[in-house]
Amino acid sequence: MPYILNIETSTTVCSVSVSENSRLLHFKEINNGYTHAENLHVFIEETLKELQVKPSELTAVSVSRGPGSYTGLRIGVSAAKGLAYALNIPLISVDTLQIMAQAVSNREENSVYCPMLDARRMEVYTCVYDHKLDPKQPIEAIIVDENSIQKFKTYSKIYFFGDGMPKCRELLRNLDNAQFVDNIYPSSKYMCNLAFEKLINQKFENSAYFEPFYLKDFLVNKS
Repeated sequence: MPYILNIETSTTVCSVSVSENSRLLHFKEINNGYTHAENLHVFIEETLKELQVKPSELTAVSVSRGPGSYTGLRIGVSAAKGLAYALNIPLISVDTLQIMAQAVSNREENSVYCPMLDARRMEVYTCVYDHKLDPKQPIEAIIVDENSIQKFKTYSKIYFFGDGMPKCRELLRNLDNAQFVDNIYPSSKYMCNLAFEKLINQKFENSAYFEPFYLKDFLVNKS
């Protein structure tokens, strides 16, 4: 049976889960600042031990690819690459923002979903997904102001969420179609369906050369 180890470290949340096919079996996470270096490998070991699953029984390892924290992503991706290489199993990457959109339950067919990860000041990493989690706009880093939010008016209803949303809420309230969902964050427990779909379709990364998605160009240009 296909066991997938899921790793999410793109924000202050350090999260590990194991899924069977697309079904979540067990997860362990903590939101205590950037303590990923201390916690990640412990969480992996404890999660596998709890399920009595040996590392050799894993079918694949999936990891959040970004955007997000440089340090957090680096730690998670390095761990995932090491495991994939050592166990000779596929490496799967999942977009961080898509993981957040997956966390929104009861998605409506006529609505779109806009995760926002806090970058700095009024900047956020964001994307827009339909109810099937297909992207309607590319992943990008934007400065949220009166001009940049105009593109969101084209949708009949748009849900905003993530840790970058609260600082933008007052501006976004000017949109008649805006809805808000609180307490949505990237977590490995929301990676199961996305990782399993990539496993089925054999959409794998090269465990030797894969790098996180930092949106570096935007950050360099703004510095």
